[in-house]
Amino acid sequence: MWIVVIDDSELERIKARKMRELLSQGGRNPSEVSSVRDYPTQPVELSDAEFDQFVSRYPLVVVDFWAEWCAPCRFMAPVIRELASEMAGKVVFGKLNVDYNPVTATRFGIMSIPTFIVFKDGKPVDAIVGAMPKQKFKNMIMQYVS
Repeated sequence: MWIVVIDDSELERIKARKMRELLSQGGRNPSEVSSVRDYPTQPVELSDAEFDQFVSRYPLVVVDFWAEWCAPCRFMAPVIRELASEMAGKVVFGKLNVDYNPVTATRFGIMSIPTFIVFKDGKPVDAIVGAMPKQKFKNMIMQYVS
């Protein structure tokens, strides 16, 4: 087994090289590269503690309020995963288990699951309740994509 030790200066050189590579690939400024690169391609598991910071970090966020015992929630899980990958760079998907995070679920008045709340610039702009086919769900979200 090998152990590689990287000191801070070496790490900084690697980060600077990667940033130069990214900039040379697209000709975009660092903030554009950073914002696209930071978009997750999978749904992000959320908790009460980081919820507000997460929905404020990205221009468009869809949060899935769900529970493990909920059959419609389980039906929507692969749809959410696929859309997170397909729409990366435009939309970020989060998942909040209502059983483990009752504070946020109560704050948003979640009475039925799955409920999907669309956040634009950190503010809720729509709520979608229930399971549905992927294309219908995607079309509902696309109206908020700039």
